[in-house]
Amino acid sequence: MAARPSPTARQRRLMAELSRLRSGSGLSRAEVAERIGITDSTLWRYETGMTRPKPGDVAILLDVYGVHGAEREELVEMAKHARKRGWWHRHRQALKPGFDSYIGLEAAASVVRTFQTIVVPGILQTEAYARAVTEQTAITSAPDLIDEKVLVRMSRQELITRTDEPLHVVAVLDEAVLRRQVGGPETMQEQLWHLVELADRPNVTIRVVPFPHGAHAGMDGPFYLLEFPEQADPDLVYLEQAGSGLVPENPEEVRRYTLMFGSLLGKALKPDESILFMRGLLNDEQ
Repeated sequence: MAARPSPTARQRRLMAELSRLRSGSGLSRAEVAERIGITDSTLWRYETGMTRPKPGDVAILLDVYGVHGAEREELVEMAKHARKRGWWHRHRQALKPGFDSYIGLEAAASVVRTFQTIVVPGILQTEAYARAVTEQTAITSAPDLIDEKVLVRMSRQELITRTDEPLHVVAVLDEAVLRRQVGGPETMQEQLWHLVELADRPNVTIRVVPFPHGAHAGMDGPFYLLEFPEQADPDLVYLEQAGSGLVPENPEEVRRYTLMFGSLLGKALKPDESILFMRGLLNDEQ
């Protein structure tokens, strides 16, 4: 089980179960909707996660699908938890559309694998580096929103430092991530030291793809792959964009990015070599 179950993850599981049960019943959305007195678009919103159904609505659907006993109790309880709000919800106005959903899924993940071409992954950033990135990318944001964005980024890092089932992070970084002077030499040196220290943790692996290793599978852009502790929760990919974030649920998309990540690992330096590489950059700056 995840150390801190997330309402977002519960909602994802619930919508998958409702869709699976309806499909197993042999009924169409329109047929189910007519039986319980709602529109088929409302049912679609339940099954796609656009709307969080009330526990009572879930119970009515389970009556139609003939679900009883422990499974019924578990799904109704899941609906209760899915309607709660995570700590990140109060910051949603400061976040790009879709990123609050990512944070909720990240909170329930057991492993995060990411490839980055330009910037250090948010969950591995120092506060000074995070502020420098946020100030440059949030061009139209007010100062208080920048503070809020940085706060959210720092809060996420508790996932990898907690003692109870810490999140495992595997980060593959293009050399450009480490050489770009974000926030100036002092900020960048602090960030490099932070990466070296994090890489010493058993739940954090950092791999570097150096320039001489040439072209690689990740040149189309950065991405995140999330793996969850429960088999019922399939892996997913998160694609961050300037104004929003995308979470494709297509298994083929997840498979494609998983293969890309494997290819990138083949191009990257080994973990110990990557630490030496980052230490070398620190020595260059001194």
